[in-house]
This record gives sequence, structure tokens and C-alpha cells, in this order.
Amino acid sequence: MAVRRVSPNRMELLRLKRELEVARRGHRLLKDKRDGMMRRFLELVQEALRLRRLVDQQLAEATEAMALARAVLWPEVLGNAMRLAARPLEVEVSETAIMAVPVPQLRIDATAVQDQRQTFPYGLASTTGEVDVAIDGLRKALPAMLELAEVEKTVQLLAVELERTRRRVNSLEHVMIPELEETIHSITLKMDENERDNLTRLMKVKDMIVAEAILKRRERDSRFAGESADRGA
Repeated sequence: MAVRRVSPNRMELLRLKRELEVARRGHRLLKDKRDGMMRRFLELVQEALRLRRLVDQQLAEATEAMALARAVLWPEVLGNAMRLAARPLEVEVSETAIMAVPVPQLRIDATAVQDQRQTFPYGLASTTGEVDVAIDGLRKALPAMLELAEVEKTVQLLAVELERTRRRVNSLEHVMIPELEETIHSITLKMDENERDNLTRLMKVKDMIVAEAILKRRERDSRFAGESADRGA
């Protein structure tokens, strides 16, 4: 593991320890976010699969009814009926957030959909019941299709954010935190080594001072003894 090139002093050590604490706290928060997002992601995937099966079933029924209508009606009559425009439906698009990830919300007026299912833009006398069943099937599938689009887009956005969060967690867990720990360990060893060197130098200086003091005392005692002998003579 690489070690940062920093000055091995106490201020740098304190700074790195604070950075390590922040990294560990961020790592825990990101892991919690990743785990919560993963649970929500799996729930939405199951919901998307359910809606996909529902929409496929509804569209298959509408397609089957349309195939029957095409079998019993002239193509020109069916084409003219399909070209007649009904009252448009409005879809309300808004935004919400899941685990701090902005996701879309699609809403349609259920009353307007119900009203359209009760009316048809073409004359009933010129068409058969199969056409009515096909059009009603498509209108019936519309809310589920909107919900499916919303859920699938949410799954897509969560997948992108989940991958981004996973990379951040791995970067903190396998790169940044070990690098900080190794750097702190290296600085601690270097500071301990410097402290031992300083202690050794202090002990040597102390020994030198003591030795010098002893030498001076001996010289003083020697001079005092010589002076006493001279006075005695």
C-alpha cells in the first residue's frame, strides 16, 4: 500500500487522524446508503417485472382483438376509424427523490381515462365490437404503461447511482483508508524513532555535563589540597 509523502510531525499526524476519522464516517454512511439503495432497487426490479407482465398481457389482448377486427373489416374502414382523433390525455410529470436520487413521477387523470374508455371517436355503426375491444384494451393498458415507464426509469437511475456509490465505497475501503492508516503508522514509527534519538542525545549530553562537572570538582579538590599542603609547609 502506498504511503503519502508528508512531514513526520505531530501537526501532520493530527491532521491525518482527523482525515481518517472523516473517511471512516463517510465510508459507513455510504455503505448504509448502498445497502438501502440496493434493497429499494431490488424491490423496484420486482415491481417492474410485475408491470411488464401486466402490460404484455394487456397489449397481447388488445393486439388479438385488433387482429380479429382486421379479419372482419375492410382495411379502409378500419384505417379511417383509427385516424379519427380522440380527446388527448395529459400526463403530469414531476420529480421525487429516492435515497437522494431524483427520479421521475408520471401521473395521468384516472377520470379522464375512464371517460375515454366510455366513448369512441368513430361511429359504432361502421365498425365491429372487436375494434371497440382493441381500443378499450389499449386505453386500459395506458396507466400501467406509464407506471412501467416510471419504474423502469427509476431503476435505471438507481442503477447508475448504485454503481457510483459502490465505487466510492470501494475506493474508501481499499485505497484511501488503508493509505491513511499506513501513513499514520509510518509517521508514528518515525516520530517514535526521532523521540528515541532525542532521548539518546539528551542522555549523552547529560553524561557529558555530569562528566564535566565531576572533572571540574576533581580539579577544584586537587587545587584545594595543593593549597592546604603549601600552607602547612
